Amino acid sequence: MGVPGHSGGSAPDSHRLPEPPTLNRRDVTVAGAMTVNLTRIYTRLGDDGETHLGDMSRVPKTHPRIEAYGTVDELNAQLGVTLALPGLDERFAGFLRRVQNDLFDVGADISVPHGGDRTRLRLAPEQTAWLEQACDEVNATLEPLRSFVLPGGSPAAAQLHVCRTVCRRAERRTIDCGDEVNRECVRYLNRLSDLLFILARAANEGDEPLWEPGRYR
Repeated sequence: MGVPGHSGGSAPDSHRLPEPPTLNRRDVTVAGAMTVNLTRIYTRLGDDGETHLGDMSRVPKTHPRIEAYGTVDELNAQLGVTLALPGLDERFAGFLRRVQNDLFDVGADISVPHGGDRTRLRLAPEQTAWLEQACDEVNATLEPLRSFVLPGGSPAAAQLHVCRTVCRRAERRTIDCGDEVNRECVRYLNRLSDLLFILARAANEGDEPLWEPGRYR
């Protein structure tokens, strides 16, 4: 779908104000500033290996911005798998649902180059600050680490580690975009990977696999 944060199509100009645009020959309407209604999904506009950024500029599908928000989309999908697993603490599930929404903000931000006179959605420092608060709250309930944690344990913990590694890759891809990308996106993804690590530890409830250096030498 051509939504910021989705790698499968063009990023729609969902933050243009106030007129409802029609984008990429698909029927898209914007209600207010944020709601996007997509009534047609395929466009054939990407068949030549290019796609639109959020400002409607055409770039190759291998462009760093596409790689970045495509990886953010992959992370969001992995979080969806996490939320579908049984046994996930409902408080943690609430954290992840909020993060899923924020990741669409991240994708929207990355998809639109800076410049121009239109109002755009940009990630706010308060969103990163919320992650730091969540990290502190959950980490305060955990025992201090005695070694590095091996990915695994409960199904929820194992999947949270998968999310953590994808988040780290999304951070690297965003850094690859250079100085033209909002640095708050990099900070957000960095703190999010920390939160996912902490939530994975919490999901194991103290029974977590730890690295034993040189054990099998």
